[in-house]
Amino acid sequence: MSLIETRDLSLSYGGQVVLQNVNFRIDRGEIVTIVGPNGSGKSSLLRALIGALTPSGGEVIRAAGLRIGYVPQKLQIDATLPLTVQRFLNLPHRQSSATLDAALARAGVPELAKRQMSDLSGGQFQRVLLARALLGSPDILILDEATQGLDQPGAAAFYRQIEEVRTEMNLAVLMVSHDLHVVMAASDRVLCLNGHVCCEGAPEHVADAPEYRALFGTGTQGALALYRHDHDHDHGHGHSHDHGTR
Repeated sequence: MSLIETRDLSLSYGGQVVLQNVNFRIDRGEIVTIVGPNGSGKSSLLRALIGALTPSGGEVIRAAGLRIGYVPQKLQIDATLPLTVQRFLNLPHRQSSATLDAALARAGVPELAKRQMSDLSGGQFQRVLLARALLGSPDILILDEATQGLDQPGAAAFYRQIEEVRTEMNLAVLMVSHDLHVVMAASDRVLCLNGHVCCEGAPEHVADAPEYRALFGTGTQGALALYRHDHDHDHGHGHSHDHGTR
């Protein structure tokens, strides 16, 4: 039984079709990444999966009692508000110190509990959001462009942390990302969207697919370079096929 599955899912906004006939499933232990150009329906698909959008056609089937951890693209917190990481993680429900410590350790930032949220770097802030998503021991972790605003080494480190979390907690990970050069190495499966599923499969299969190349150009073989080595490459190489995906 999949954790989440869609059958012929269609979504519309104000009479305009955003997604059509999407068949998708994700199982425990998998890392699946959704890529696609701006306006291709990536975030809409995530919102339908978590139940925030009602399908105009088809259905979303979730495993009974499914627990979802969600990491948003960004979160605005008033910089003048005195709010420690510990206090932030205790909103809206108080957690035990052991639970908080375990979540921060899993997110790779065990030392941040007493720090002010307003003092965190971009990378630290995203790790705290990750810790928050892990508090409820989710079956699936959903990340919506969670590395936007991080530099390439920071993004690669964040994805490595996600891989460790997947292994430790045996959960599924579903990400929307535009970091093609990182995604290709960090994912078990890639789903390419553009209003419908253009292509899907293992990263190397998708990178060779004509539908993917039509969207992202042919310079994407570089995307398969091991992301751990990515920041050693010329940065221009990594970004040449980035811009078309935002």
